[in-house]
Amino acid sequence: MVLLSGGNPQIAKGYGDEPVQRYIAALPGWKAGVGRRLDSLIGQTVPDVTKAVKWNSPLYGVEGAGWFLALHSFTKYIKVTFFRGTSLDPVPPGTSKHPETRYLDIREGQLDEAQFVEWVRQASRLPGEKL
Repeated sequence: MVLLSGGNPQIAKGYGDEPVQRYIAALPGWKAGVGRRLDSLIGQTVPDVTKAVKWNSPLYGVEGAGWFLALHSFTKYIKVTFFRGTSLDPVPPGTSKHPETRYLDIREGQLDEAQFVEWVRQASRLPGEKL
């Protein structure tokens, strides 16, 4: 497995759970456990979630509605991208050059599961991105 800059796994583009699980398994250190937990929380919150890996990032969406969330690994954190983040309440803290996108940077030991699940619930009900 090749790790790109910041420790992000290089995973071939693919659709479904299998490439997402390969990405999570390849995450270094504590990020693998957090990745498994995020994936589990997303699946519990959105039982019919669709998954893919594109651009070395897992994407989560709703069939026919587009992608609502992406993950990406950096050296010291996992970045969660909410594509319609400015429509979430409360708005996730990280700003983006894209007007509607907001980020959540999860560092070791800093996952607020209740807030994350609430954002996933809200995000999954909004129109997603067609990527």
